[in-house]
Amino acid sequence: MGNETAWLPSLLDGAQVRLVTSGRVAIGLALQALGVGKGDLVLVPAYHSPSMIPPVHWRGAEVVFYRVNADTTADLSDIAAKLDGKVKAIMVTHFFGIPQDLAALRALCDERGIGLLEDCAHCFYGEREGVQVGSTGDYAIGSSMKFFPIYEGGCLVSHRHPLNVELHPAGMGFEAKAALSALEASFSYGRLHGVRLALALPLRVRSLIWNAVKAHQAHQPAADSAGLAPSSSDSSYDFDARWADKRSSWFSRTVMGRAARSRIVTRRRRHYQALQQALVGAPGWRPLFAALPAGACPWVFPLLAERPAALFEALQAAGVPMVRFGAVLWPGVDDSICGNSAMLGRCLIALPCHQELSDQELVWLATTVRQALQETACA
Repeated sequence: MGNETAWLPSLLDGAQVRLVTSGRVAIGLALQALGVGKGDLVLVPAYHSPSMIPPVHWRGAEVVFYRVNADTTADLSDIAAKLDGKVKAIMVTHFFGIPQDLAALRALCDERGIGLLEDCAHCFYGEREGVQVGSTGDYAIGSSMKFFPIYEGGCLVSHRHPLNVELHPAGMGFEAKAALSALEASFSYGRLHGVRLALALPLRVRSLIWNAVKAHQAHQPAADSAGLAPSSSDSSYDFDARWADKRSSWFSRTVMGRAARSRIVTRRRRHYQALQQALVGAPGWRPLFAALPAGACPWVFPLLAERPAALFEALQAAGVPMVRFGAVLWPGVDDSICGNSAMLGRCLIALPCHQELSDQELVWLATTVRQALQETACA
């Protein structure tokens, strides 16, 4: 792999940037900047995270789902068929870190006077044919939690418009929770042993205080209890408007600023390609993408399983960390809305290719997945 691949543009390069607490907050702010409001429609891919929908409702708008192709690219003919005078914005997603070609969609939006929101939650680094991710949409959003070892974080960027968004600190409780929760996650994966020993007592005190805070909040009206951190950091799909004007924590901003881009890109690409190669010849699967494009920095390694339920159960029992993106779709989205989205939700299992995977962990991961594929194929 040459140096030209080790360096890829970041979502943040050359753009107006606001660092917020989650990607869904960034979606809400982008829709606000586009003037989306009551009575408007927003087109969203039928293959999606349910967390993409509440920000639309926060703006008073409604969602219309459009079809995606089997490779996750947007179905432009279906998008064009759904355009009417009420469509104010279109969201388009670069799934799993693979940049899409958005030129035709950009032209369609320009022709119809519709805002384009580029969802780069899976694609913090990357380019396609020299076009940087995040630069085609009127606005773009990112989810920095997917690429950096942090507890919270997202970003709103624009290469085309000024960002008239004022953010405020969320308080010392949030700052402390963001830092300590990120460290605890690292400890749970066997990282930072020395730091874990040094912080054993402070973390114990933190847990006692946090449990007391949660017990207190359980007896408070919902409107009076915003919590120390957004629910987006704890696998919720909700949108809490009280975090819409909050800045990402100092800890998260510092980690992002000091992270080595070339290392992240190089190692994620290497791990993705190593997993794909290691599984060649194993039964019961195929890669979602035939090859990793030169301009991609993957979030995960997605595969399509012939027996997904059995494979998921076997991998879960073996302790393999996985992502089942799209396994839960917004209520009512099924085969009748988009067969490809329903298929991807059922069959796709994504494996980690994180930059911090060691060679030993990568070998264990590949060996365990291959064995599970062989066992479920024979069952």
